[in-house]
Amino acid sequence: MEKNNEEFDDQISLTLDDGTELLCDILAIFPAGEGTYIALLPDRVVEGYEEGDVFLYRFKELEGDDVDLIPIEDEEEYEIVADAFDELLDEEEFNEMK
Repeated sequence: MEKNNEEFDDQISLTLDDGTELLCDILAIFPAGEGTYIALLPDRVVEGYEEGDVFLYRFKELEGDDVDLIPIEDEEEYEIVADAFDELLDEEEFNEMK
């Protein structure tokens, strides 16, 4: 799936709570509700997750090339974002069938 904002690289590095670095593919940067969000696919399985699990974060551009990824802690907000991401996937599948 192409991301919606071509300014960004195809991958981003996350620092986990334990300090380890995790390289993730950027699947999409997309609007949902009143914010902008990012969907990331880790390059390896992380403890507590399964292969193919996607990480969703609130996304904010900072100065230069810096970005801020903010965890989504509110369940209602997460559901809105997950639904919006699912719709993006459905649209992509539909467009590939044409």
